[in-house]
Amino acid sequence: MSFDLKHSTRLNCSKGENNPLGATPGAGGVNFALYSNSAEEVYLLLFSHPGKDPTDIIKVDQCTDKIWHVFVYGISKGQLYGYKVKGPYKPGQGLCFNEHKLLADPYARALAYTKTLNGTLYNPGGLFYGYDPSGSSPAKMDTRDNTLTAPKSIVVDDAFDWQGTDHPSIPFEELVIYEVHVRGFTRHQSSGVRYPGTYPGFIEKIPYLKSLGVNALEFLPVHQYYTGEYLVKQGLNEYWGYNTICFFAPEMRYSTGEYPGCQVTEFKTMVRELHRAGIEVILDVVYNHTCEGDERGPTLCFRGIDNPTYYTLTGAPREPLGTYVNDTGCGNTINSENSQVLRLIMDSLRYWTDVMQVDGFRFDLAPLLARENGVYDKNSAFFKAIYQDPVLSRVKLIAEPWDMSTYQAGNFPRKWSEWNDKFRTTVKRFLRGDKGQIKDLAWRLTGSADMYEIHTKYPYNSINFITCHDGFTLNDLYSYNEKHNKENGENNRDGTDHNYSWNCGTEGETGDPGIEKLRKQMIKNSICLLFFSLGTPMVLGGDEIRRTQQGNNNPYCQDNEINWFNWERYHQHHDIFDFFKKAIEFRKRYSILYKKKFYQGIDEDKDSVPDILWFDQHLKTPGWNDPDQKFLCYQIDGSEVPSDLGDYHLFFILNGGTSATDVDIPAYKGKRWYRVVDTSFDYGDDFLDPGKEKLLENQQLYHSKANSIAVLFGKESNTP
Repeated sequence: MSFDLKHSTRLNCSKGENNPLGATPGAGGVNFALYSNSAEEVYLLLFSHPGKDPTDIIKVDQCTDKIWHVFVYGISKGQLYGYKVKGPYKPGQGLCFNEHKLLADPYARALAYTKTLNGTLYNPGGLFYGYDPSGSSPAKMDTRDNTLTAPKSIVVDDAFDWQGTDHPSIPFEELVIYEVHVRGFTRHQSSGVRYPGTYPGFIEKIPYLKSLGVNALEFLPVHQYYTGEYLVKQGLNEYWGYNTICFFAPEMRYSTGEYPGCQVTEFKTMVRELHRAGIEVILDVVYNHTCEGDERGPTLCFRGIDNPTYYTLTGAPREPLGTYVNDTGCGNTINSENSQVLRLIMDSLRYWTDVMQVDGFRFDLAPLLARENGVYDKNSAFFKAIYQDPVLSRVKLIAEPWDMSTYQAGNFPRKWSEWNDKFRTTVKRFLRGDKGQIKDLAWRLTGSADMYEIHTKYPYNSINFITCHDGFTLNDLYSYNEKHNKENGENNRDGTDHNYSWNCGTEGETGDPGIEKLRKQMIKNSICLLFFSLGTPMVLGGDEIRRTQQGNNNPYCQDNEINWFNWERYHQHHDIFDFFKKAIEFRKRYSILYKKKFYQGIDEDKDSVPDILWFDQHLKTPGWNDPDQKFLCYQIDGSEVPSDLGDYHLFFILNGGTSATDVDIPAYKGKRWYRVVDTSFDYGDDFLDPGKEKLLENQQLYHSKANSIAVLFGKESNTP
């Protein structure tokens, strides 16, 4: 298709308003507003169908404070639209305008498109490139028109019936987070839902989540994303979703597709029903880069509207040149130091909080958003903007506290919690028997005070996790010594080589009952350390049913059974599901495990017992600096936190070695010890229900088996 870009419409138009940005339905029509600092002409194109020619071409003549705006009468919600922007094409100077390319609105609430790869947006025929892809450099403009194939923005209003539901507002210290992919959760045929892989399909599985006991979901990115051509050529596509095109639009692929824009209503419905069930919604958001990549990437939105504003270029922000700063490893870096870009991010966050009703955000490569003059700064404009905002100052904020060039774990402002990768590494290394881990393990089990208390933060600011989307699943952690990523098409070079995993004797699936028993034991060990530690636990979705990625530790491009939940495993591994469930219940029952304060090693409640005590197997001081020490015990005084359980102690026995040993147990007048957990026991006896704890016949010694964890409950002897 090719046509002259000129004003052609029978619709009535007026100058409109320059605020708010985006497409806003109003009385009798829709207001459109688009920021571009360097554009020379802006055209608004209207469509009746995402794969047809435009019905109207409207030249936007009004520009106020670099915002181009127009009000169009006679249209309403559901209207499809896009922009074409004229200006200089000088990539060497950072200017990439190309009027032959239809552009998505950066504030679009939803997108529609027809050309897909298994449902994902991709680049058919290379028409999304702003440069001539046949050349040796991006210096020459591509004059092929892509209006028919480019994604179309959709006018959306905010109306929705929330049916009286509200945010659950769960205190942070009481959260149990479940990281999960919307599509992968129900895409497998075994899910049995009506619409597999969708927001409505997810709703059908809410009772499952309730039965497990989690109360917060951390969704992998749900913003509309794009599949890069390098994946398309290999027959792969984007799955995780870290390749965003629009920061306001929910991913169309996760909808039923019944009508353009239904993804918005279906997402809201999912949030409403999760809230009704008492489950919070946290979104993994990617504001550090976009899917447009470097100078050889597609022109879909930001690049063609105002490239020097939206991206950090060589010499930016004062002297933008054509080369993209790539601090993300994804080709470009969003220029969050620019006030207009910061406004975009804040507007997006407010939209998802106010209109879509989510409860919080996990920020991918978060230090990149908080830079001043290119350097991470705790007093950056980004942090200040959030703290002064009446909407965002009340949501849950979680940082991935590192990027490609800096590591800021423990160094985010007080309101922020952080993924604690030190917890992950230390727990994995201790459990597989690495030397010299117990000193660091003690810090991790008690909320990582060495990282957070010194910054006047709290234990719950540590998001404790052992597995996440990036890496092995819990099943694979104890089934593989090496990564198996050949399906990703990079000759097994992608993904980390530092997995700290242990295959327990053989690589991959096995029918050996001895190895299978050991693997279950190691999985249960991990569950114990995750849920019985101070800090906020985060579970990788599917670990509770031993979901496997077949040894792939970087399945970002695998939209297939490598990533999808196979619900048959729920029945095959119900013993592990039950152990997970009981561990969550145990954590909620013994509130000392999620106390707000760090342990101090002192007797705060004046009962002659410190809040925490550390021992070796002989009730002596652990050999903190002994590299061969793989055994650690500790006792918590439960009475330090008021509860209905009264005066009680919890005694933890952690055996990370390959030898069994007898452990001395502390004696207290009037108290007796009961076994609650022992991961070396078989299903049914490994985790005992409240009131069914087993009194120890020997109150002085406990036999700890190799590679096991036990938990003893000490209470008054006359307690029933």
